[in-house]
Amino acid sequence: MRMSELIRKKRDGEELNQAEIDFLIKGCLGGRVPDYQVTAWLMAVYFRGLTVAETVSLTKAMIASGSIINLEDIPGPKVDKHSTGGVGDKTTLIVAPLTAAAGLKIAKMAGAALGFTGGTIDKLRSIPGFNPFLDQEQFKRCLNETGLAIIGGSEHLVPADKKIYALRDVTATVESIPLIASSVMSKKLAAGADAIVLDVKVGEGAFVKTLDEARRLAKLMIELGTAMGKKVRALISNMEQPLGRAVGNSIEVIEAVQVLKGEGPEDVRRLCIELGAEMLLLGKRTEDMEAARKLLSELLDSQAGFKKLQQMVASQGGEENALTEFSLLPQSKFTCQISSTSSGYIQQLSARAIGQAAAWLGAGREKADDVVDYSAGILLHKKVGDSVQAGDSLATIYFNDEAKRAEAEMMIKNAYVVEGIPVQSPLLILDRI
Repeated sequence: MRMSELIRKKRDGEELNQAEIDFLIKGCLGGRVPDYQVTAWLMAVYFRGLTVAETVSLTKAMIASGSIINLEDIPGPKVDKHSTGGVGDKTTLIVAPLTAAAGLKIAKMAGAALGFTGGTIDKLRSIPGFNPFLDQEQFKRCLNETGLAIIGGSEHLVPADKKIYALRDVTATVESIPLIASSVMSKKLAAGADAIVLDVKVGEGAFVKTLDEARRLAKLMIELGTAMGKKVRALISNMEQPLGRAVGNSIEVIEAVQVLKGEGPEDVRRLCIELGAEMLLLGKRTEDMEAARKLLSELLDSQAGFKKLQQMVASQGGEENALTEFSLLPQSKFTCQISSTSSGYIQQLSARAIGQAAAWLGAGREKADDVVDYSAGILLHKKVGDSVQAGDSLATIYFNDEAKRAEAEMMIKNAYVVEGIPVQSPLLILDRI
């Protein structure tokens, strides 16, 4: 079998079989297929796409490239939740402990930030001592003890995805829907959950830009999960503006704690309840959505989810007191207010621009080996639909490098559009699949 022939076939729109895709993935990992040929194939996929059968084959090959976590000996339904990436998306820090408090076993493998989107693992690593790099036995022990464990990607789990994603990132092929679907679902399926709820982000601050594309991606990921015996549901949520008000790492932990204590931004609470309700239905914890929403609201107001978060943090070596004494979290040296230069109503707030500004301040990474500043971030005081007067604070920035301040200020100011016409806050949940 020759890699040049597989490139030609995909370039010409032909379908590859399982053996051919296995050859590609094994060769990529083993060094027998050079990166330049893999990237040529990725670009052909970007333009030609993959059939559902090819995407299933690719997902199977990615899973087979590493080990699989077996959770069959852990009693109860194991449910996972995944977001396709957004700005200010701290839902895992809320939904995971909340649904664990409701009786589910939450076995989750999460990712780190890359580019303008945040990563759950970076948020958790801002908690002193927290260890997301557990081996399988430690992972299962934490899951048994608390009903909840969140780990980062392991070199033993889906190593092919790490290699392929790095090549996609530097060749402008990240946005390919079948490649996104295969990347997401290979990791989810290797992590051992029985059921998966997907939060497919769409809009200017997401990798998927249109509702039609988001629906295609959601349906494809559901097909992949179903083909491998898993129950999968998806929400499509709006990422035109950031979710909540905190964008960063330690400040997003604080906002997650606020929501778990029955406070915090309403959009974050609402999305978490909807995602959690879908998880409870898949895990057969409740019989209908209304009962699920009611149970989750009660658990937020009673702070049961917050207590579960504390238990998880402690079980993975973290300083649980940091969740009540925020001074124990990383603190920036400097803060600065960004003020509005005009009066009116916030018409637009670019999620991508805010995400890029936060990354510029150090809260994210452009390359996988960049060092993240866990204290850097942006706290938004005004969002779409809010009224504003000239001189009002739009946002507070947290930073440690004075040289980056001016550029961040300009990026944040440019993210806002203020006009005199009142507007409604945008819809948050756009579809369910």
